Amino acid sequence: MSSPRDPWPVQSVFSEGENGPVTEKRSRPVVLAVWLMIAGVIGWWAAFELTVEKMVQLADPGAAAGCDFSVLVQCSANLGSWQGSVFGFPNPILGLAGWVAPVVVGAAILAGARFAKWFWILFLAGMTFAVAFVCWLIGQSIFSLGTLCPWCMVTWAVTFPTFYAVLLHVLRIIGTGPISRGADKLMGWLPVLTVVSYAVVAVIAQLRLDVLENLF
Repeated sequence: MSSPRDPWPVQSVFSEGENGPVTEKRSRPVVLAVWLMIAGVIGWWAAFELTVEKMVQLADPGAAAGCDFSVLVQCSANLGSWQGSVFGFPNPILGLAGWVAPVVVGAAILAGARFAKWFWILFLAGMTFAVAFVCWLIGQSIFSLGTLCPWCMVTWAVTFPTFYAVLLHVLRIIGTGPISRGADKLMGWLPVLTVVSYAVVAVIAQLRLDVLENLF
C-alpha cells in the first residue's frame, strides 16, 4: 500500500548563480507555514474567548458563561476549577501568549525567513509542552470534571495536527537517512494521525461520559 501524497511539501528556493538560476538545498515549508498561521489564529481566538468568559466569571460568579450549553457541554466548570488555573493564573492566558508564536513563525516563513535547526528544535519543544498539557487537560476534563468545554475542544483540535506537523518537519530537516525519509512519508499520513487522535478522544469521552445520551 502506497503512502498518501505529502500534504506538507517543501518549496525549493531558487537563487541566481554564475550560470543562471540554481536550486538551493534549503527549502521553505510553505504549506506548513500557512497551517501554522491558521492554527495560531484559531487557537488564539479560542484562548481569547475563554479569557473573556473567565473575566465575566470573576465579575459575577453566578453568571452562566456564553459557552454553557448543558451540564456536559460547558466552560464554567473548567474555568472555575483548579485545573483551569494550574500555574496560578487562568490557563487561557497561556494560549493568548503561546498561539502568537505559530502565527509569527508561519508569517516569517512566507516572507522568506529560514530558521536554524536549533530554532525548530526549540519550537518543537514548545509544541511538545502544548500537546502534553492539552492531553492532561483532556484527561482532567473527562475523568475529573465530567465536562466538555467547547472552546477548550477548539484548542485541542488545532493542537494535535500542529504538533504532528512540526514534529515531522523537524525530523525531516534534522534527521538523516531513514529518519528523514520516514518523516517525509509520515507527512502524507498526517491527516489520518489527526483523525485518529480525534477519534481516541471521542471514544474515551463517550465511554466515560456517554456523550450521545447526555449531549443536551
